[in-house]
Amino acid sequence: MAGPRTAALLAAALGASLAGCANEPEWASVGVPPLPAAAETFLAPDTVRGESLREGVHYRYRWSPKGPWAVHLVSADLTRCDLQLRVVPAVEEDGSDRRRMTVTEMRPSGSVVPVAGVNGDFFMEGGLPIGPEVTAGTRRASSRPAFVWTARRTLWIGPGERNGRVMVFGADTVGGPDHEGGGGEVQVVGGYPELLDGGLRVGDLATGARPAFAAARHPRTAVGYDNETALLWLAVVDGRQEPYSDGMTLPELADLFVSLGVDEALNLDGGGSSAMSLGTRLANRPSDMGGERRVGNSLWLVEDAGGCAAGS
Repeated sequence: MAGPRTAALLAAALGASLAGCANEPEWASVGVPPLPAAAETFLAPDTVRGESLREGVHYRYRWSPKGPWAVHLVSADLTRCDLQLRVVPAVEEDGSDRRRMTVTEMRPSGSVVPVAGVNGDFFMEGGLPIGPEVTAGTRRASSRPAFVWTARRTLWIGPGERNGRVMVFGADTVGGPDHEGGGGEVQVVGGYPELLDGGLRVGDLATGARPAFAAARHPRTAVGYDNETALLWLAVVDGRQEPYSDGMTLPELADLFVSLGVDEALNLDGGGSSAMSLGTRLANRPSDMGGERRVGNSLWLVEDAGGCAAGS
């Protein structure tokens, strides 16, 4: 039987070990840059982990007792020509009909390497998205807010405009049967609401009209980007799983993006749909009892060596 001095030393050693795990410094994750100081202050995390997924792409996990929040973040340097974005619809293998699939099941294949993906737009029972969608094989018009990526490597977030069979997103991006988008040049996924525009909150983020949706804490998925650094951020916050993670309100989610230095951000489908896949590996803990929910579409960051050749 250990004496008092031995027991005290063992307890001290165990306490130091646990404290070290709970407060593991960001730089202990080799090759992963620190989050902006404002983000670390906002989250005030107890648990810190990180992983380099590809050159210029990093995954970070933060657990904070403030929520409690379990936050999963992927950042991507979009100045790299080998990084592209793909919106993947859940469709039958022959592309004839919509269906529902998990984010992991929708990982892109072919000439690209899937790096990280999240669930996309809100959807109807059969898997049809509620908002706009433009991919290589699908087009859906809607005036709801959208996240847009073009072959010119431009990003845009905001409500689209419907003009007959044409969808207009911002000043330069047009999708329609006789315009860009038919061959996959434009990638569009819808969401609601727009969180940030020019680094500022967009209105009251639906907290007045839809308080149960916007002002209550739920699992969340969102996308944003920083114009100055050309960093894309994918975010998933686990929820409905106290004491592990309660989720965020939409104002809290917007504040997270502000702390990351993001200029434009869009809320995507959340709740049990919230999922982040790192290639074939599910990174977060979905709130549904059955695990990852089948959804209508997904947004993926991919590695595509052909992108550099196209830009040369």
